[in-house]
Amino acid sequence: MSRALQPDEELVELDAEAVRTWCARAFDALGREREEIDAINVYPVADGDTGTNLYLTAEAAHQAVEAVFAASGPDTAETVRAMAHGALLGARGNSGTILSQLLRGMATVLADGRDGEHLARAFAEAARAARQAVAHPVEGTILTVASAAAEACAAGGTLVEVARGAYEGAATALAATSGQLDVLERAGVVDAGGRGLVAVLGALLETVTGQTPDHPGTAPLPPAAPREKCAGEDGPAYEVIYLLEADDAAVALLRSRLDALGESLVVVGGDGLWNVHVHVDDAGAAVEAGVEAGRPHRIRITHFASDATPAPGRGTARGTGAGSGTGDRYGTDDGYGTDHGYGTDDGYAYACGTGDDDARGERAARAIVAVVPGEGLAGLCAEAGATTVRARPGEPPAENELVEALRRAHAREVVLLPNDTDLRETAAAAAERVRAEGVRVALVPTRAAVQGIAALAVHEPGRRFDEDVVAMTAAAGATRYAELAVAEHRSFTSAGVCQAGDVLGLIEGDVAVIGQDLTETARTVLDRMLSAGGELVTLVVADDAPPGLAADLERHVRRAHLAVDTTTYHAGAEAPPLLIGVE
Repeated sequence: MSRALQPDEELVELDAEAVRTWCARAFDALGREREEIDAINVYPVADGDTGTNLYLTAEAAHQAVEAVFAASGPDTAETVRAMAHGALLGARGNSGTILSQLLRGMATVLADGRDGEHLARAFAEAARAARQAVAHPVEGTILTVASAAAEACAAGGTLVEVARGAYEGAATALAATSGQLDVLERAGVVDAGGRGLVAVLGALLETVTGQTPDHPGTAPLPPAAPREKCAGEDGPAYEVIYLLEADDAAVALLRSRLDALGESLVVVGGDGLWNVHVHVDDAGAAVEAGVEAGRPHRIRITHFASDATPAPGRGTARGTGAGSGTGDRYGTDDGYGTDHGYGTDDGYAYACGTGDDDARGERAARAIVAVVPGEGLAGLCAEAGATTVRARPGEPPAENELVEALRRAHAREVVLLPNDTDLRETAAAAAERVRAEGVRVALVPTRAAVQGIAALAVHEPGRRFDEDVVAMTAAAGATRYAELAVAEHRSFTSAGVCQAGDVLGLIEGDVAVIGQDLTETARTVLDRMLSAGGELVTLVVADDAPPGLAADLERHVRRAHLAVDTTTYHAGAEAPPLLIGVE
C-alpha cells in the first residue's frame, strides 16, 4: 500500500498511488500520536479525545481509499474524492469534522491537477472551506494552523517545495497557538487539533520526499495545569454529531438554529450530504433541528462530564436539555427522518419538576402516553406499558383528553406519542399544561401509529430521559409510513382524480396511488416504499380489511424483497384498513 521512493527521488505529481500512500501514512501517524494529542486536548472542551477523533476520522478516509483501489484502478480525482468522502462519513469530534472539510477543500482542487501549483491552491481552498464551515472561527486552533500552511506555500513551486512549505508553516503556527488562547497557555500546551493537522501534513511531506520530517519544534512550555482547572469544561453538556441529507437552503437555516442553541458549531460537506457537529445543553433540540432540515442519520450524542451535577431548569422556550449522565457515548446508526422532513417546533420541549404525589401514591419514574387508532393497537401498547388514548375515525382526541392521559400516567417523566400529524399542536398544548404541573414531558413528533410502534419498541426505562427520547425519536423517524383508505367522494389528489369508492394509497401523508382493489393497491404502495430501501415492514390491519390481506402482503414481500422481514399487528375495529411502516 505504501509507495517507497528511491534515495534522492522526489515526486513531481501527486498521483493516485501517492494519495493512497499519504492517506495510509496519515492514519499511521495519527495512530502513533493519538495518546499525546489526547493528553493536550483542553479546547474547546477538555475531554481528552481529539487525538482519538482525528485517528478515527483518518481511519474512515483510509478505508474509503482502500475500497476504491480494491474495486478498480482509480485516478487521482477518484482517490482524493474517496479520501474526502470517507472522512466526511467518519468524522468524529470538532477537529475530526474540520479535518474532513480540509480534505474536501483539497479534493476539489486536486481533482483538476496534481502538481505543486495545484497543491498550493488546494491548501488555500482547504483553509477557506474549513473557516467557512465553523460558525465562529477562533485563532489558536486547527484553523490557524491550516491558514498558516496555506500562506506558507502560497507562492507555489514544485510539489516538494509546496508540501515542505505547508508543513513548516503549520509547525511554526502550531508552536505559537499556546500564546493565542488563554486556555492553552494556562495548560501549557499547543492546540491538539493543530497538532493532529501537522501530523497529517508531515505524512504528506514524507510521501513526496521519502524522508520522515523532523517532529514539529515547539518552544518549551510550562508544566500542564491539572485538567480540572482547564477552561472549557463549564460549557454545554452534550456533543451532538450526525450526518444529514439536505439541500443548501435547509442547511443555511439549520446553521442559524443550531448557532442559537449552542457553540462549537461546525457544518461540513455539500452536494446534499453534510456532517453536523455542535455542543449543546439540549441534545434533543439539536437532533430535531436536523430532522426539520432533512434526513439525519448516524446520530451520535456524547455527554461530556460523567460526574457533572445536573443543571437546574432554566425556563427557556424549549425547556432544558440538562440532566445527569454517565459519560457514555450514545448514538444511533439508523436512518433518521423521512423523505419529506420530520419534526415539530415542540418535539423536544420539556421541563423538570418534582410535582406533588397525589392519593395514588408515589409517581412512577417514567411513562409513555400513546394515541392509537383501534382497540387492537390500544391493547398492544398497553401490554408494552403505555397509557393509551383512542383516536376514532373523524374524532381526534381533544387537548383535555391528552392532558388527562398524561396525568393518568402518574409519572415524573412522560413521553407523549401523538401518532398523527394533525395532532401536533393539540399535543404540544397538552404537554405544556402538564409541564406547568411539575411533570417532565417530552413530545416525540410521531406522525403515524407505525412510527409510535417503532418508538415504543426501543423505549428503555432505565436509560437517561434525554437518551431515551432521542432513541425513540430516531426509531420513529427511521420509519417511513403509509396508509390505505377508501375515498368518500370524488376529489383531486396529488396522484390524479379519484372517485368515491377508490382505494387511496397515501405515502407520508400524500396520495401516491389510486386503485380499485385494496390488496393490489397495497402491493404497489409497498413496492414504491421498498424501492428506497428497507429492512423491516410493519403491517397494521383493521378488522374490516379483506380476509387474507396480511398473508398476501407477507408473501409478496418474501418473493419480491428477499432481505426484508415483515411483522403484522391487528388494529381491531375503528382503524384505517391498513397501515404500513418501512424501517
